[in-house]
Amino acid sequence: MSTAPTAKSIITDTIYTIAGILFCGFALKSFLIPNAFFDGGVTGISLLIHELYHVNIAYVIILANIPFIVMGMFQVNKTFALRTLLAIIGLALCLLYIPYPDKITSDKLLVSIFGGVFMGTGIGLAIRGGCALDGIEVLALYTGKRISFTISEIILGINIVIFLIAAFEVGFTTSLYSIITYFTASRMINFVIEGLEEYTGVTIISGQNQAIKEMLVMQLGRGITIYKGERGFLKETFDVHHPVDIVFTVVTRLELRRLKDMVHEIDPKAFIFTSIIKEAAGGVLKRRARH
Repeated sequence: MSTAPTAKSIITDTIYTIAGILFCGFALKSFLIPNAFFDGGVTGISLLIHELYHVNIAYVIILANIPFIVMGMFQVNKTFALRTLLAIIGLALCLLYIPYPDKITSDKLLVSIFGGVFMGTGIGLAIRGGCALDGIEVLALYTGKRISFTISEIILGINIVIFLIAAFEVGFTTSLYSIITYFTASRMINFVIEGLEEYTGVTIISGQNQAIKEMLVMQLGRGITIYKGERGFLKETFDVHHPVDIVFTVVTRLELRRLKDMVHEIDPKAFIFTSIIKEAAGGVLKRRARH
C-alpha cells in the first residue's frame, strides 16, 4: 500500500534537488567546460558533443537525457521521470542564466579533482531528492535486465567508450585527467548518499553468544537478530557439533572497530564477518544528525 508524500518530505526533496542542480552547474561552468574536461555517463556524452560540435551545453544535456527519462518512466515510475525531467531542465536553466565564476583554475589536476567533487556532490544530492541528473544508471538498469552483466559493469563499459572517444578526439592527456574527474565524482556520489554512516551488517558466531548479545544491547545500544545454527564440524571431529545462536546486528562503519574489540574481549575465538549495507531504516539504528 503506497502513501502520499508528506509536505515535509516534498520540501526536503526539493531542497536536495535544487542544491544538487546548483552544484552540478558550478562544476560544469566553472571547472569542466572552460577546460574541455569530461565526466562519465550522459553528462560526459553531453560535454563531448559540446566540445566537438560547439552546441550549447544546456540544450545538449536536455536532449541527451530525454531517452533515459522515458526509460525511467517504465523502469522506475512516472514520478521519478517527472522529477528527473524538471531537474534536468533546472540544470539547463542554471547553465544558461546563472553567472557562475568562469574558469576558476586552469590547473588540470585541480580541475579534475574539484570538478569531480562538485559534480558528484550535485548528482548525489539530486539522487537523495528522488531524481537523477544523469540518466546513465537508468540505461544500465534497462540493459541489465536483458544481458548477463551487472549494472556496474554496464556503466563501466559505457564510460570506457566515452573516454576512448574523448582520447582520440581531444587528446589522451585530457581523457586521462577526465577519468580522475569521473572517479572523484563517483566517490562523492557514494559519500553524499551514504555518508560516514554507511551501514555494515555484522554476523557473530561464538560459544559466548549470551554475553555478546548482552554487550550489544546493553552497552552499544544496538538491535540484534538471532539465527539458530550449529557449530563444530571440524575435520578431526566432524561428528561433534553443538547448537549456537548466530548474532546479527547493524552498525555504522565508525563503530565497527569498537564492536570487534569488545567481541574479542569476550571471546578471542569468535568468528566475525561483515557485509556492506547500502541503506537501512527502522529498527534500532543510531543516526547522527546530518549537517
